[in-house]
This record gives sequence, structure tokens and C-alpha cells, in this order.
Amino acid sequence: MTLALARPRRARRPSLTPMIDVVFLLLVFFMLASRFGSETAITIAGAEAGPSDYTGPPRLIDVLPDGVLLNGSDIREVTLADQLQNLTQTPADTIVLRAREGAEVQRMVSVMEALGEAGYTGLVMVE
Repeated sequence: MTLALARPRRARRPSLTPMIDVVFLLLVFFMLASRFGSETAITIAGAEAGPSDYTGPPRLIDVLPDGVLLNGSDIREVTLADQLQNLTQTPADTIVLRAREGAEVQRMVSVMEALGEAGYTGLVMVE
């Protein structure tokens, strides 16, 4: 009795179509899930606001790592907007912000957002 050996099958190349479909689906998903642009922006007075535009009493806010100083006086951050009302005539008056040693950028942004929510628009950052 002779046994017939089966002929070896030729190996099939794997189809790349399903993998390409998955890559395109992932590409579409990430394009739709990502955000383009920014949702919020903080306006800062640029070069057009010079020293001659400044009128009234000094309004210097020093942002510290754990607090704020208004004209050198230590105040609570929640009362900052109320105390600035006594120093400004309009919400567009210039308010100078300065980050001190050790203050993080997020602290500066938080103070600027709080002032923006209070209606102040004349924010100027200095070094």
C-alpha cells in the first residue's frame, strides 16, 4: 500500500486591506477627536500702550508663588478685584502685572483670568 503525500500548499500572502482600513479609521477618529485652536484667550495690552497712556494712582500687582501683592501690600487674591476698584476710574485703565521669583505661569494666568472676569481689560505684563 502506498500513501500519497499531499502536495505542499503555496503560502498565501496576507492581505493588507484590513490593516489599511484600520489605519484610516484611526486617522479619522483622531482627526475628529482633536481640538484645533484655543477655546479661550487672555488679551494683554501690547506695544501700543505706552507709559504716556498711564494715568491715576499706581496699580502694580506682584504675583507670588503663594499670594499677590498690590502696590507692595500683601492682600488676599479674592479681594484683588474689589481693591482695584478704588484705584481705577474705568475697567480699561492700565494694570501692571509682574511675576515674582518662583511664581508659576499658571498662577499668573489665574490672576489674569480673575481680573478679566471682573471686567478689567487693560492688563500689561512686565518682567
